[in-house]
Amino acid sequence: MLKKAHIQKAPLFFGLSLLVIVLLFALSVLRTNAYNRTEHEALWEGAALFGEEEPEERSFSVKAVPRGSTWSKVFDFNQEGLGDFDYNYQAYTYDLTFSNETRDEVAAFSFKLRFQKDVYLSSGWNGALELHQFRDGVETVCTVPDLREFKAADYELETFTVDGETLIVMRAGDFFVYHPSASMNAKEIPVEPEEATTPGFILYVAIGEDISDSTLELRYSFHRLVRSDPFFGLACVCLFLWAVALITFAATAAQIRKYNERHERDNKIINESIETFTGFIDAKDPYTNGHSKRVAIYTRLIAKEMGFEGEDLDRIYYIALLHDCGKIGVPDSILRKPGKLTDEEFEIIKSHTVRGGEILSHFKSLENVTEGARYHHERFDGRGYPEGLKGHEIPLIARMICVADSYDAMNTNRVYRNRLSQERIISEIESNKSRQFDPEIADVMLRLLREGAIPGEEE
Repeated sequence: MLKKAHIQKAPLFFGLSLLVIVLLFALSVLRTNAYNRTEHEALWEGAALFGEEEPEERSFSVKAVPRGSTWSKVFDFNQEGLGDFDYNYQAYTYDLTFSNETRDEVAAFSFKLRFQKDVYLSSGWNGALELHQFRDGVETVCTVPDLREFKAADYELETFTVDGETLIVMRAGDFFVYHPSASMNAKEIPVEPEEATTPGFILYVAIGEDISDSTLELRYSFHRLVRSDPFFGLACVCLFLWAVALITFAATAAQIRKYNERHERDNKIINESIETFTGFIDAKDPYTNGHSKRVAIYTRLIAKEMGFEGEDLDRIYYIALLHDCGKIGVPDSILRKPGKLTDEEFEIIKSHTVRGGEILSHFKSLENVTEGARYHHERFDGRGYPEGLKGHEIPLIARMICVADSYDAMNTNRVYRNRLSQERIISEIESNKSRQFDPEIADVMLRLLREGAIPGEEE
């Protein structure tokens, strides 16, 4: 029960708490602005740039592969009257695909492509080319807004004309800097999260050669929204809890004298909720939230199909929503590891079931809440964990969550693999009946999938 001294101190507490929250918001803005002002650099060359091998994982990557269709021409440098079929230069069309592998927008980028042999630049799209030619120790720099409209007379550049086509001569050591277009027609920048843009160019090289020995220097910067900063998310959570606490306090304080008994019951629920959810604040696994909600939805659908209704459905939903809360104690480096886990790492992962049961053990107002967290990785054949329960020894709610949890895992993209097809998922559930899954619950899940009651794609 609230005391008079507590009520008197409350304004100071809420005022100081709000100040801390404001400082968190301010810190997130400062961090975001500093990140957006940072210019990143990367060097690409050889097989990593021009080969067919997958590029190493970077936040902003580039791949340059020539198109399959090319054509040849005769470059008669000395006017010797070469034969019609003495083709000595071949055209290559290069598409450079720049992929943004982050959740931030690439606000700006440019790249420098330096050639190690003589080439002849024919065309390019869609941005501007800043061309650098070195002749007799003198550097000539010209910027061409659109190479497709290039006129040699307008620039002090070395060019060469063949078959009526004017080409820009790029000797070994010459380079160009590409500035992408922001026009509505091209729209190469900004590059949205998980998107790509593809500028390109056409050039001629001697037959039998290519430009795979060229180097590409990439410069880029991001535009991160303030809401993407971890401190902003933490501040939002704190503000939400602050508002909940303030509303709860105000409502409780206003009715404390008249409703002492009701207040004690409400205070017990509040205290238990705070004890339970305080642990969630320290864990910022973006995957767990979405996954837990989907598993809760699927579990409620299974329970409804099995005849549960009313408050029981709500209770099952919340238990399923909390089934992975133990992962707050698992390091992010293990949770998000793309490769195979070591035995020690796997044991740490497995411990989230016991940890979740311990966390929820104080949540007395939700019946059987610990069962979902503790036993959802038990298997019907007794080969699960943490206790190796078998068959109907496993609590019913845990058996339902097990099927829903496995379905969402298979239907979701992970760092180590893409989601499985619906046909493959159905086959996996079928083949694991009586092994991993309770066969009756597995049949309910399969019926829901085939009837379209459960979405077939990750949402």
